[in-house]
Amino acid sequence: MSKLKVGVVGVGHIGREHARIYSQVPNAEFVGVFDQDPEQCRRIATQYNIKPFTSIDEVANECEAVTIATPTNTHHTLGLHLLDKGRHLLIEKPIADDTAKARDLVQKAKDKGLILQVGHIERFNPALRALEGMLTRPKFIEAHRLSPYPGRSTDIGVVLDLMIHDLEIVLHLVKSPIVSVDSVGVAVLSKGEDIANARLRFENGCVANLTTSRISPEKLRKIRVFQDDTYLSLDYQGQSGEIYRKVQTQITREKIKVEKDEPLKLEVASFVDCILTKNSPVVSGAQAAAALEVAMKITDQIWANNAAK
Repeated sequence: MSKLKVGVVGVGHIGREHARIYSQVPNAEFVGVFDQDPEQCRRIATQYNIKPFTSIDEVANECEAVTIATPTNTHHTLGLHLLDKGRHLLIEKPIADDTAKARDLVQKAKDKGLILQVGHIERFNPALRALEGMLTRPKFIEAHRLSPYPGRSTDIGVVLDLMIHDLEIVLHLVKSPIVSVDSVGVAVLSKGEDIANARLRFENGCVANLTTSRISPEKLRKIRVFQDDTYLSLDYQGQSGEIYRKVQTQITREKIKVEKDEPLKLEVASFVDCILTKNSPVVSGAQAAAALEVAMKITDQIWANNAAK
């Protein structure tokens, strides 16, 4: 099987990690990178002995598949251009900065018969994968995602920056329509909200409570799922999990065996494999667009509530 020719557009904080991984994927030929900063582009290209592209068209001409790791407000324009050129895409989350643009990308990929995968990396976390097989019907989900102020991705609020990870996971786990959303948020260091909480109620009765902050002194990425007679606790950061079960009048605790690995490596390798084997991606453009739609509802509600005060 011939190797898939791949490239990366945008080699900042996240894009350079994609570059590192592509250089290691056995069935991928890492061709080159493109960035608006020519010096950064040359630096990364030199590091991996690849080509520093000078335009998006050059990327499209020489690559079969591309990671887009640029600011969110550029995803739509760049994505449509590369899809029009017949290139498979892995777009970093969020898929776009509004739902109409997200739907454009999904439809274009469908029309062209191309893979459109979105970088919701926690779906590749080995801890989540270990727990998924134990989930039956979630009744209550609680997620916390906290981090210090990043100094990047501040063009979007914390809901689109961080909470969207948990929104996509919750939609994946619950598989039921949302009937109500109740959210609050506060801007502290940036124009968008830096801390937010959302409570989602689903048609099947499940409730999810999500708290996200990028002004926390600590890093925390945890989710807890409650179902009949079972409670599952997952630490994304530590790639560990525990399951609590009711046995008569006692609660038992059991550590879940997790084979640790780097989620980004698994994500990129899966993207390449999906293209070569013509399989569906773990997180499709449509799934990412659904998560974005909920995130936008939360964001709109936060700012409508804040404006009313």
